[in-house]
Amino acid sequence: MAPLNDPNSFLKDLFTKAVARADPMVCVPQFLGPKPAGRSVVLGAGKASARMAEALEAAWGPWEGFIITRYGYGRPTSGIEIAEAAHPVPDAAGVEATRRLLARAADLTEDDTCIMLMSGGGSALLCAPAQGITLEDKQALAADMLASGMPIGDINGIRKELSAVKGGRLAAAVYPAKLRVLMISDVPGDQPGDIASGPTVGHDGNAALALETLAKWGVTPPPSIAAFLKAGGDPIKAQDPRLAGVENIIIAAPSHSLQAAAEFAEDYGVEVRILGDDLEGEARDLAARQAQMAMDLSAQGLDRPVLLMSGGECTVTRRGNGVGGPNAEFTLAAAVALRGHPRIHVIACDTDGVDGAAEVAGAVADPTTLALGEAIGISAQAQLNENNAHGFFEAIGAQVVTGPTMTNVNDFRAILVMP
Repeated sequence: MAPLNDPNSFLKDLFTKAVARADPMVCVPQFLGPKPAGRSVVLGAGKASARMAEALEAAWGPWEGFIITRYGYGRPTSGIEIAEAAHPVPDAAGVEATRRLLARAADLTEDDTCIMLMSGGGSALLCAPAQGITLEDKQALAADMLASGMPIGDINGIRKELSAVKGGRLAAAVYPAKLRVLMISDVPGDQPGDIASGPTVGHDGNAALALETLAKWGVTPPPSIAAFLKAGGDPIKAQDPRLAGVENIIIAAPSHSLQAAAEFAEDYGVEVRILGDDLEGEARDLAARQAQMAMDLSAQGLDRPVLLMSGGECTVTRRGNGVGGPNAEFTLAAAVALRGHPRIHVIACDTDGVDGAAEVAGAVADPTTLALGEAIGISAQAQLNENNAHGFFEAIGAQVVTGPTMTNVNDFRAILVMP
């Protein structure tokens, strides 16, 4: 464990503790219960789903099933087949894998049990376009929505409208088998209908609202998608009898990981203030507000370190041509706002190990960050203007690189104010 005389290492250790709490090898066994009687099939999708399947087999032995995860996130399983596909923009491999998953679901009978393993990332990995919509149209829309700054909740709501598998449709496909769903939440509010766009949770649908939301964020949908939404979509209602017996269980959530990190910090005598596990909005705006809170705290004259922690999912409206992500942009914007403050350190990372378009979890910033950039001729403000936060932190050696963490409970942010 890093002592507080090395604040950057301490913050990285905090992040490690947060990720470890959400490791499926830790949380899945707690919720499995006894082995089902009769035939039982495991299905699922998400960045953490392969690790969840690995944890299930570690507890129960080889099992029958089919899982879809992100490229590079596969895990060694004996009976459960793992397919990999693209995220965050779906690809043909995801379409084919989803077709195979739906075929497995259709094979189930009322005498069978389906255990479903769902986590964040399932929205892109479960890709079965609604009738009349092509993969290419969904890819184009996904890329435009991600670049617009649209909140993830709105993105996933639109995805529900355009899918043959989300919004309760996968649960309907599993019917009449018994369905028990273990979920790792990466969404603000931890609502089961929002995780992976709710493939096991019905919704009333609102195609008109989807069109309004796209217009609000300046996104023009391809003609086939616009026509489908104007026709009203095809929702699975929450009251659908095929969903009546579904059991949705959240086994890990952002709040759990923040609490694990808080306990670690408190062991060092740090005062912890959790600002919320569901914060959203523009990464740079949230960073500016939290940086000001930290500076106000420091001005009070602290007698011990204070840690400001938060979770949720920020967004980035693309203005420049750099390589960025919401966590790196949060950290860079905080560094700019702090102006080299001598007693404040910052970390922001995505718990899945991937921040935006980069295979990097996030970054750390400290009193030397701006000066390190200036020493090699790089302006932090200019890089922020270009949405090039990853480029900036790579240049000064302040990225946090974990590789695939095999879990996903959204963003982790911490600001340490030293006395």
